[in-house]
Amino acid sequence: MKNLLTILFVALIASCSMAQPGKWNTKNKKAIKLVEAGMDAAHNAPIDQNGRLDFSDAINYFDKAIAKDPNFTDAYILKAEYSMRGGDPEAAIQAYHTLIAIPTFTTSTGYVYYDLANLEFANGMYKEALEHAQKYATYRTAPDDMKQENQWIILNSEFAIEAMKNPVPFDPVNVGSGVNTYDPEYFPTLTVDQNNLLFTRRVTNERTGQWQEDFFISENDNGYWKTGEPMPTNINTSFNEGAPTFAPDGKTLIFVGCAVERVGYGGNRRGYGSCDLFITQKVGTKWLDPINLPGMVNTKHWETQPSLSSDGKTLYFIRGQIRGTGGRAQRNGDIYMSKLQEDGSWGEAEKLPDNINTKYSESSCLIHPDGKTLYFSSNGHIGMGGYDLYMTQLQPDGSWSDPVNLGYPINTHHDENSLLVFADGKLAVFASDRPGGLGSLDLYQFVLPETVRPTKTIYMTGTVFDIVSRKKLGAEFSLKDLETGEEVVRSYSDPMDGSFLVSLPINKKYALFVNKEGYHPYTVNFDLVVPENSEEPYHMDVPLTPLSQPTSGEIALANVFFDLDSDKLRPESFLELNAFAAFLKANPKMKIELQGHTDSQGDDAHNMTLSQGRAKSVYNYLVQQGVDAKQLTHKGYGETRPSTFTDASGNEVKRTEEWINALPTDKAKKDAHQQNRRTVYIVLEN
Repeated sequence: MKNLLTILFVALIASCSMAQPGKWNTKNKKAIKLVEAGMDAAHNAPIDQNGRLDFSDAINYFDKAIAKDPNFTDAYILKAEYSMRGGDPEAAIQAYHTLIAIPTFTTSTGYVYYDLANLEFANGMYKEALEHAQKYATYRTAPDDMKQENQWIILNSEFAIEAMKNPVPFDPVNVGSGVNTYDPEYFPTLTVDQNNLLFTRRVTNERTGQWQEDFFISENDNGYWKTGEPMPTNINTSFNEGAPTFAPDGKTLIFVGCAVERVGYGGNRRGYGSCDLFITQKVGTKWLDPINLPGMVNTKHWETQPSLSSDGKTLYFIRGQIRGTGGRAQRNGDIYMSKLQEDGSWGEAEKLPDNINTKYSESSCLIHPDGKTLYFSSNGHIGMGGYDLYMTQLQPDGSWSDPVNLGYPINTHHDENSLLVFADGKLAVFASDRPGGLGSLDLYQFVLPETVRPTKTIYMTGTVFDIVSRKKLGAEFSLKDLETGEEVVRSYSDPMDGSFLVSLPINKKYALFVNKEGYHPYTVNFDLVVPENSEEPYHMDVPLTPLSQPTSGEIALANVFFDLDSDKLRPESFLELNAFAAFLKANPKMKIELQGHTDSQGDDAHNMTLSQGRAKSVYNYLVQQGVDAKQLTHKGYGETRPSTFTDASGNEVKRTEEWINALPTDKAKKDAHQQNRRTVYIVLEN
């Protein structure tokens, strides 16, 4: 793919710079006659099988004219311009090189150097482009817009030359025939467990004979991608579907549907513009009919290339519109983001700042599962030419870092886009038409250079179930960063099989909250610290206790924390206690006993006093939040009631002092003592 700027500019030059008949700069009548015959042939050029005007006859006449007079500069200009318009930039460059080497060649405007620099830059000839752009910069009478574009060529050529001196590691490997075919494949998206790859394929509609875009999905089989299967017919239609984005669990899909003013093709696909975003969800094994994305994202413009954050609450996408009359700015796209509202709709979209969005075009945005690293494609930032791939990161203050070019040879003078970065941050996939592929556009996998990697994330899996009946449950769950109190993920387990899957940045402390009507809330906290090279997911099952079940067993308030050897609640406890207060107020007939427990270390009497104070602190906080004091009692048990668990044989085991002392490692002993230090409640009356 060639730089659109070059094509459009050359067309402009062709219309305004050619010498007029009778004013040719040669006295050779045969050469003049051949050039004029070439002009006639150009005006009557046929259209070739690719839909491009075929100027080969005209160029043959120009070559013959040059043979008659090798110093006929107008003939070289015509050959260069029509070679470019005919899709042969190499021939155009060669014609210009020969032209400027002619001793008698002069130009008062210098446009030939400008035109040549554009051609050379668009074809990766950076040293030559720099030389000729610098030559054009000496012509002070050049129009301001051309001066600006010429300076752009200089800056980019300098960057490209330096980038090629310092290449980044890059060894792309075709992902295989399970995914790639003779047809073009592009716009990949991946579930966070890296087991399902969804991508767009351009296929031919057997009924109409026209091409269309459909989705295919391939499963990972021990590192190999199985043959991609088309998505069901309520997703794939006879129109275009493309640029999908998965939620991390693979059960929510947002995608682009174009020509959307229609009904009856996989549901109601009416929209607001030529291309809109649609959403569908997977329940069990079935995908629901897509609907127009609720809220304020879709407009009269086209919305495309969505990317959903790992917490499911921020959507990044491209909004495009026609802007300008030519060059890089003709078809403009900007990166926008929208936030999920409490009612499930998407709020008014905001454009990312000007250090990300340029006056030219941005596309192919991807927010990594770490929630802060954004990859995108642009032809408006300094790079190698065409569209390059860049990375920016969301800063703690809400700003975005200045974009970083991913480097050469990931980026080249061709257009690079459709980047997908795996959750682990090591691997990436992109679409390329490089030689040796199976078709025009294939998907390739490569190791991402360390300098442009995101924060490593792993995925957490689990199943929500009824602790009594073992029935799988659909429930709302929330994961929060214990350090910041911010919600990292809010999602739902599958109502059919109770499963959930989320992605989480590593080396952080998290609190898990699970709620379902008719059940006691479930909470737990954990440190997501993983070995350096571990790729194993974190697994946690969630047993929910029904409110209707009489229980004398304790239910943990796992995210209630106190200062060391103190009954003062730490601020991170408020997340859980606020939610628990709401639960108690929603169940006013429930009466509970709040219990404080300690481990067996230290003085017995001190431990008893400490546990009583902690239970009282929780009681006081809940009452302050509006819970009826009649629902609550509180008591401390010190070290008298060690926690219990069920071992692999189904036996209930108490974490007594003797049992702890028999554990093989200091870490195991420390963890056991931690299990005994707990705040819980028991239900007295339901």
